[in-house]
This record gives sequence, C-alpha cells and structure tokens, in this order.
Amino acid sequence: MKHISKALLEAQKEMGNALKDSKNPFFKSSYADLNSIREACMPSLNKHGIVVLQPTAFIEGKNFIKTILLHESGESIESLTEIVYSKQNDAQSQGSGITYARRYGLQSFVNVGAEDDDGNSASKQMPVMKTSAPLMPSEIIWLTEEQFNAAMKSDKKGILATLSAFNGQKGKKMTGEQLTKLTNQLNQAI
Repeated sequence: MKHISKALLEAQKEMGNALKDSKNPFFKSSYADLNSIREACMPSLNKHGIVVLQPTAFIEGKNFIKTILLHESGESIESLTEIVYSKQNDAQSQGSGITYARRYGLQSFVNVGAEDDDGNSASKQMPVMKTSAPLMPSEIIWLTEEQFNAAMKSDKKGILATLSAFNGQKGKKMTGEQLTKLTNQLNQAI
C-alpha cells in the first residue's frame, strides 16, 4: 500500500470540490452528478498513476458497485456500495441505481465534496468560517435501528426529518445503507 497511498495523497491535494450542476426537481435542490464527481477527481488521480474501475458485483444475494482505485504499481484499494433501486426488473430503475451507487461510491472513496456553481457566490469574497475540532468517534450519535425502522414506517415528513437530523451536522450520522434505504423510501412516498 506504499505507492497507492502516496499517489492518492498527492492527488487529493490537487482535487477540488465537484460542482452541484444538476437539478433535483423533487427536492428543488442542486447536486453534483457522476460527471461532476469524475471531473473533480479523475485528472488528479490519473496524473498520479491511479485508474478508477467501477464494475458491478453480486455478493450474498445483493448487487454492488465495486469502486477500485488501481495504481500503476499494481497496488489497489476498493470499496463496495450497494445498488438500490425501487422497481425490480425495470431497466430505468436499475440504471438509476447503478449511477447513484457509482456517484456516491466514488465521491466518498476519494473524499470529494460538492459546492454550488452560483455566479453570485463566486463573485464575492467568502467569509472565513470558524471550524471546531473534529468529533471523536465516541462523540458521534448514530441513528439507531429503532429510529431507522420508525423512519421507514413514517410518511414523507418523518423521513425528511430523519434525513435532516442525521445529516452529519452536530455529530449525528447514519450509515450509508440507512441513507440509501431512507432515500429510496422517500422517493416512493413522493
């Protein structure tokens, strides 16, 4: 892991955030699509000898995207992101699930953030933000199984409240699997 670790460090020093240049009409919000994530990370990764592969994998009855960072030295690291889709045997739904898993798998694996592409924001000086020390693992409040199950059974408002409360702010988080399932449940409720 000596070579890929060094190359990934150098690549991440050069990476910027992905632009939120796609629109979600359901939430009236913007997000960084797969192409934006790739534009933010691929040039730096490739420059430092890292190629990204994202094949599908079927493990224990579930479909995953396996994000692999393969270094020219032969070293590699990989991560799995479950493919979740709302309709069985529907190509459109499966394609969306694959794209969603590729986007979030790559974005989280290389630690790329997203920012608004807003001309007004870009044209004015950004205020200096005060940041607090990172939370220790013991300070993180995780969404419990009981809270998750209650959110899955609730209406759109309840799901949105849970997603909002456990979005990483103030040390409250949920697992990627919980996020995916709640998001899919919300999409069905809309």
